[in-house]
Amino acid sequence: MINFIICSSNYSSRKETKEIIDSYMMNYDIEVKYHLFNNNKEELRKIHGYKVYLIEIDNNPYDLVKHIREELDDWNSIIILLAENRGIESILGTRLFLFDVIYRNASFEKILKEDLRRIIKNYDHREKCLIFENNRIIKKVDFKSIIMISKEKDSKKCLLKSLHGNYYVPESLCKISKRLDKRFVKTNRSCIINGDEIVEYNSNENKLLLRNGMVFQDVAREKKKDISNYVTNYK
Repeated sequence: MINFIICSSNYSSRKETKEIIDSYMMNYDIEVKYHLFNNNKEELRKIHGYKVYLIEIDNNPYDLVKHIREELDDWNSIIILLAENRGIESILGTRLFLFDVIYRNASFEKILKEDLRRIIKNYDHREKCLIFENNRIIKKVDFKSIIMISKEKDSKKCLLKSLHGNYYVPESLCKISKRLDKRFVKTNRSCIINGDEIVEYNSNENKLLLRNGMVFQDVAREKKKDISNYVTNYK
C-alpha cells in the first residue's frame, strides 16, 4: 500500500492534488490511502508503511521536512514540495533528500504524473516479503524466494515452498493471497504459484513447468486464462 500524505492549509490545493493522484493510480493495482493534513506533526507519527509526502510551501516546508527526516528519523519516505511560485530551489541544495519540487503552473499535472510513474517504479522494485508467526516464531520470507503456497488438506494451515526451505503458515490461502502482489497467480482453489518461477505453460496439456524442474498439472479450467495472461504479459 502507498500512503499519500498531502500537507497543505489550502483545501482546494489538497483536493486538486488528491484528484490528480487518484485519477492516475486507477491505472494500477496498488492499494492507496490518503492522509490530508494542515500542519499537525504529531499525526505523522501514526502513519506506517510506504509513504509519499506532498508538502505545500505554505506549511513552512523546510521545518516540516526536517521534522520528518530528523525528528521522526524517516529517511526512506519520498518527499515532494509543491509551490505556487518559483524561488525555493535553494532547498534542493540541503541534505534532506527531496524527490522533487513541482510548481503549480500549466505543467503541474503533467509533472506530478511523471513523478508518480517514477514512484510506482520504485515501489514495484523494492524488496517485499511475507511475514507470519508459527509456534511463536516470526518468519520473514522474501516474495522473490517463494515458489508456491498450497492449502494443507483438512487443516487451517498452508504450506509455503521457497528456494530456501518449506514453512507452515497458520493462515487461510485467501488471507495470504491478499498480502501478495501481482506476480502470484492462483492455479486452483488450493494453490498459488509465483509467476516468476514459471518457465513454460502448455495450455493444450494444461502443464506448468517451474524453474526448479517441478511440473504442475493441476490448473483449474477457470484459471487457465489468468495463467496464460501472466506468462504472455509479464514473463
